[in-house]
Amino acid sequence: MVLHARSWKNFSRDFAARRMMSKVVLFLAFVVAGIVWASMIRIALYSDTWACQSPLSCFSVIWSSRCSKTSNFPDMMRGYAPKPRKRCPIPFAKDPEGLVHSKVRRTPDRLVKGLSYIMEDEPDVNNGSQSLPPFGGGGQKRWFERGESFKLNTTMKVHCGFTRSSGAGMTIADMRYVKGCKKLFCFVMLVDEKILSLMKYRETVEEDIHGGLRAGIWRLIPLKHLPYNETRRNEEISKLLIHRLIPQAQYSIWVSSKMVLVADPLLILERYLWREGHSFAISQHGYHHSIYEEANASKRRKKYSRPRIDAQMKVYQSEGLEPWSTKKRVISDVPEASIIIREHTMLNNLFSCLWFNEVHLFTPLDQLSFGYVAHRLGEAFKYFMFPFCEFNSLFELHSHSWDRFEMRFGGEINVA
Repeated sequence: MVLHARSWKNFSRDFAARRMMSKVVLFLAFVVAGIVWASMIRIALYSDTWACQSPLSCFSVIWSSRCSKTSNFPDMMRGYAPKPRKRCPIPFAKDPEGLVHSKVRRTPDRLVKGLSYIMEDEPDVNNGSQSLPPFGGGGQKRWFERGESFKLNTTMKVHCGFTRSSGAGMTIADMRYVKGCKKLFCFVMLVDEKILSLMKYRETVEEDIHGGLRAGIWRLIPLKHLPYNETRRNEEISKLLIHRLIPQAQYSIWVSSKMVLVADPLLILERYLWREGHSFAISQHGYHHSIYEEANASKRRKKYSRPRIDAQMKVYQSEGLEPWSTKKRVISDVPEASIIIREHTMLNNLFSCLWFNEVHLFTPLDQLSFGYVAHRLGEAFKYFMFPFCEFNSLFELHSHSWDRFEMRFGGEINVA
């Protein structure tokens, strides 16, 4: 084919124009795709990686397999489906009918034989008012008392949450119920008044002949006059001070409201306490062994104020708590604290009081203070930390919308 000079010139010009147009279209397509992708990432990361301190740390939260364990970044954005929770068989007793609670020998109180609580109100050093400070004023005397409370003696008197005129109050009907609970299992749900109102609106709450409230098998006990403005911190009262709220209970199984128990409570007590002579059992954490790792994850997830978490870790580090290693006598310093199985011995009650005091003094992230209190009590406080896969087999996750209102409640299963 022969092209004239003019025709060749026109052909070259059209070809260059088409090529330029293709580049422009391709560029615009990439720009639009980039904007859409950036918008999707921004929406997905808004609630999870806002606390990142640098683009590199944000990138690690998204793509690092180590960070992905604690990240809420949607699985569809990472390109894989969520992994199912790892479960393993629990070696429960084969003959549950053969378990006789009356034949179970209680753990003797050898070290701490007498435990009492400071009940007098103490003035707040800031404004002179009466309040609930285990060590709230920050004075030298109270900090000294904190150190002394970790020294074990035959008889001890410690701060333990509330005093006579503060803390969690119950109605007369509820106090009569917990004092007269003589059945093997008492299913008690401790709630605040906001949660009770929400349950009356959404659930079937009935009043029994004794004036108490029930929801199915659960006996509802609303706690009044809670001392904190934080719901999360108020929850620690029912979680850690159950031995004060229901002092007649010999054993208790505390269950988080996000869990649905799928195992027989009697089999749980036999498996985790009675069989091997334990008095306190709690699950291992799913990912972390050191409280310093857990603290970093908590800051990354914005679970609480970053400066408060840093201050707590600095105190624990200055007081000799080293990061967990295989050289330690315990398999982990960090529990999965959604279940606590315990016998109400004097030493366990003391541990619960000291654990609550740390929650009061620092942050309501109780997983950060569990290992510290156990460290301060030393080998005297022994506990069974069972595998995380067994923890997953004990429960089914229960999703509810109350977390959106920060109105979570704790369930308590007590053996009287």
